Amino acid sequence: MGEYIGFSTILVIFLLSLSANAEVFKVSSSSGSDITQALLKAFKSACQSPSASHVVIPKGEFKLGEIELMGPCKAPIEITLQGTVKADGNTKHGRERWVVFSRINGFKLNGGGIFDGEGNAAWRVNNCHKTFECKKLPISIRFDFVTEAEIRDITTLDSKNFHINVLGAKNMTFTNVKVIAPAESPNTDGIHLGRSDGVKILNSRISTGDDCISVGDGMKNLHVEGVVCGPGHGISVGSLGRYGHEQDVSGITVVNCTLQETDNGLRIKTWPSAACATTASGIHFENIILKNVSNPILIDQEYCPWNQCNKNKPSTIKLVDIKFKNIRGTSGNKDAVKLLCSKGHPCQNVEIGNINIAYKGADGPATFQCSNVKPKLVGTQNPKACSAPVVKTH
Repeated sequence: MGEYIGFSTILVIFLLSLSANAEVFKVSSSSGSDITQALLKAFKSACQSPSASHVVIPKGEFKLGEIELMGPCKAPIEITLQGTVKADGNTKHGRERWVVFSRINGFKLNGGGIFDGEGNAAWRVNNCHKTFECKKLPISIRFDFVTEAEIRDITTLDSKNFHINVLGAKNMTFTNVKVIAPAESPNTDGIHLGRSDGVKILNSRISTGDDCISVGDGMKNLHVEGVVCGPGHGISVGSLGRYGHEQDVSGITVVNCTLQETDNGLRIKTWPSAACATTASGIHFENIILKNVSNPILIDQEYCPWNQCNKNKPSTIKLVDIKFKNIRGTSGNKDAVKLLCSKGHPCQNVEIGNINIAYKGADGPATFQCSNVKPKLVGTQNPKACSAPVVKTH
């Protein structure tokens, strides 16, 4: 059966799937049409299905306005995006979302399609990378309180702000996700996660203008593997301690990844004069290849962009059980390793094993700086561990 919706003559066809007994809701329209209302209607119908359902957006290029696809749903639901959905080019600040998937248990998103955030015009007027006192531009894709989810074979292109934001997730896997934006695009973090438990990011490619992956407070049991990052600002835990009521971070594992031409590599950053006292523990980086990465290994407990804090007051964030193992490649500057821990809460149980980072600049050789930490050394270290004095910048 079919139904025409409004002036856009968008056809929503309800079919019974021949596989998996899932009811299929196919959104089809001529290229260039706005499918916002049709997609919302199809999702709501699928969400009310008592059995597993499947929403399909076919090949083609479509306009998509701000939309929230919200559960809870009566049964698992799958969305297949085969084409490209494009946001508007509006540069107006204050809207903090574009596509939101929320409160869905048993969710799949796949299809090889593209979410095009049309961010190019917005980046020119965005100053949020210079100050926190701004109204932010929309995040392209939000996953809010989505559980038992699989996100596979999608691309997010030219987001106005963060590409993907994950909040309150449980048991979610990202596989073969592509994030694409130019190096100069501000605040375009690839995947930002917080207050979630049991997330995996696997075999994905992230090229953007900010952190490839950034970990916020309350994150537990994150596994990152097979990710290629660059350009971008690397893979970061934090920043932590900027706000009150933050939650502990634990169980962050990053293995078998490659960072290339990034402004930072593997980074943990906390604010001095932190608004809370929490712990970040069990953070392990292992088997990482570096290709001309600036600041390849960095613990920075004096992270204070734009001097918006008191650096004389040490960070109250405790860093415990941190490992950097089998990290090899080339650095873009001489600061190969910097472990700058809090003088109020020195880092505990930091292990450095088999580090081999080369630097060929005229101001070399590469350095390895330590402050308020006594790392456990395993295997070999190049450069030699804690061989260079800490250079004060304030």
